[in-house]
Amino acid sequence: MTRQAVLIRHTKSERDDRVARALAARGFALDQRFVALGDPFPALDEGHAVCVVYGGPQMASAAEETDYLSEELRWIDGWVASERPFLGICLGAQMLARSQGAQVAPHREGLHEIGYVEVHPTPRGREVLDAPLHVYHWHTEGFALPAGAELLATGRTFENQAFRLNARTYGLQFHPEVTLEMMAHWMDEAGHMLSWPGAQAREVQLSHAERHHEPLGVWLEGFLDRLLDGR
Repeated sequence: MTRQAVLIRHTKSERDDRVARALAARGFALDQRFVALGDPFPALDEGHAVCVVYGGPQMASAAEETDYLSEELRWIDGWVASERPFLGICLGAQMLARSQGAQVAPHREGLHEIGYVEVHPTPRGREVLDAPLHVYHWHTEGFALPAGAELLATGRTFENQAFRLNARTYGLQFHPEVTLEMMAHWMDEAGHMLSWPGAQAREVQLSHAERHHEPLGVWLEGFLDRLLDGR
């Protein structure tokens, strides 16, 4: 039987991202759930082998104000308890943190992270990230570390950049899944955000992508192997 990966999406359409491509290349059937459009969360006993919760424009700090996000917090908590691989990306990482009782909030000085920013591994994080890496960001909130979690990577503006609850549960504040096409679409769709404090201009992002897009993709492939193997 083909293994299934459930992809929880907070946007209105499917995107051909690098995580979905990598899972499909590893033989997973992709079960896409567009929860903002009313798709139900799968029952935890449906047999999905791995879960990815993606980013989106929603605010995890106000999740209780939206029915499907409030349900998502409970659903994520149940998935984590099942001890199957889980990856939260940006909003997904923030929702993971909140499901475990941690705070999510805007930057205390009103800064944002939009564009390529270097993150640094912690001593424990060197198992996952063996050297500093420029990663792609697009977010206005950050997460505190849940109780018992291991901080894996730090950044200058938002300190907490990656954490691990256990060998199969990870949250990343950044976007390793982004393709160049997605990046261009985001800058077209939300170009007004590029003038916000901390955001990089379009030409800066495109210049950085020439150097950093491919290394981030290489890192992602190894990271996904670790996640799926429970290492």
